[in-house]
Amino acid sequence: MSARTMKTPFSPKQKDMTSRPARVSRRQFLGSAAIASTGLMIVPGALRGLAGSKSPGEKINIAGIGIGGQGGHDLDQMTSENIVALCDVDWTHAAHTFKKFPDAKQYKDYRKMLEEQKDIDAVVVGTPDHHHAFAAMAAMKLGKHVYCEKPLTHSVWEARQLVKAARESKVATQMGNQGQASEATRRLCQMVWSGSIGPVHEVHVWTDRPSNGLFNEYWPQGVDRPKESSSVPDTLDWDMWLGPAPARPYHPAYAPFKWRGWWDFGTGALGDIGCHSFDPLFRALKLGAPISVEASSTRVNKETFPQASMVTYRFPAREAKPQSINSHVKGLEGADAGGIAMPPLKMVWYDGGLRPPRPEELEDGQQMGDNGTLLVGDQGKILIQRGRCRIIPESKAKEYGEPPSKLPVSPGHYKEWIEACKGGPAGGSNFDWAGPLAEAVLLGNVALRLGLREELTFKRLLWNSADLKFTNLDEANTFLRREYRPGWSLA
Repeated sequence: MSARTMKTPFSPKQKDMTSRPARVSRRQFLGSAAIASTGLMIVPGALRGLAGSKSPGEKINIAGIGIGGQGGHDLDQMTSENIVALCDVDWTHAAHTFKKFPDAKQYKDYRKMLEEQKDIDAVVVGTPDHHHAFAAMAAMKLGKHVYCEKPLTHSVWEARQLVKAARESKVATQMGNQGQASEATRRLCQMVWSGSIGPVHEVHVWTDRPSNGLFNEYWPQGVDRPKESSSVPDTLDWDMWLGPAPARPYHPAYAPFKWRGWWDFGTGALGDIGCHSFDPLFRALKLGAPISVEASSTRVNKETFPQASMVTYRFPAREAKPQSINSHVKGLEGADAGGIAMPPLKMVWYDGGLRPPRPEELEDGQQMGDNGTLLVGDQGKILIQRGRCRIIPESKAKEYGEPPSKLPVSPGHYKEWIEACKGGPAGGSNFDWAGPLAEAVLLGNVALRLGLREELTFKRLLWNSADLKFTNLDEANTFLRREYRPGWSLA
């Protein structure tokens, strides 16, 4: 079970920005001061009852689940700790990770691993999307800390369940949207909050996924189920790979990586990139749950996502002051938007190579890029490309200069989680943050469903987050969760 590392506008491979000092750092001091100013407090996990807390000097014992691709890369960033167990359904595909950690015990079934190996403190989940909730939930029920790749879950309902379980089990959590800890994310917040382009009322986000530029392909979408049969490789446990998904014959069209475009296993381009691209916007613009979602796309079927789509989210006006959804975010605790108005916002997502019209402010000879984000404010625009945030045109960027203040630096996305496992502050993408973010991303996939196509030409879906339901089309609510194969349950 694995995923492949891909570049995003906020690259998941950005390096850690600092190393952790032995004493309380300026970042930690300033963060605590900011929290105190809002009446909030973060205390070490051991004092607040965080399950399995260790002292900062102790190493934690980590197990990897789905380590042939992105999960293996995640473990490479955690070699300061003890890697004690490795689980993957395809030992040939995962052989390179097994080789890196020869002392770790090997498994094919993470349920067996969690039941038998008692020395595990924390797990890293890098499986295909349809296993995320099951692996994470199984670990949290046993009091294990969890790092889970994005998107957090396969369905909206599952995301809500993981947030609840994380709070009840009091474990340290983090979703794998690595760019949340980057300086680029902090810079965007500073630019928006300093009023560089005035109140932002519109955002456009685009990606070339599932294509790769114009002529290549990361994985297929808009295709039907294979009709020919294939024998299961001797090294692959196909039944375990399917897990909670409906049974179907093995075919290389699904594994080891092309699963992402299939409804039963993946979450498409939006699930792959949305949690990366949306995260800095949710922080800078103080976004919570959308109030509506609508979509259009190329041809879509019941097997795979469309080749290209557009999804429009609408968000209500927000207060400029800190909100609870941002109050715990590492480096942004208690951060103030400086009185900048947060008016109602329209956010449009484009995939498959679609993108918004070229902004007039972009100079001739400059590219919008295959992946990017455009923020439209009352007084200008911000273009984000490859982690770089800049006002356009360049003349206006020079006039603005640099943000007037600087936010505290993160120790690095992975270090945040490891420190949290040892009783430190919650990671910037802990499940209290990551759950609502994943819900918003996955709502877009509901609007792309074949069964809703005709209905959605007449209306947009109205969302009630508190009740976890659409209020104007009950049929859409059936896509908020999925039926599981017999023998699989999140209960």
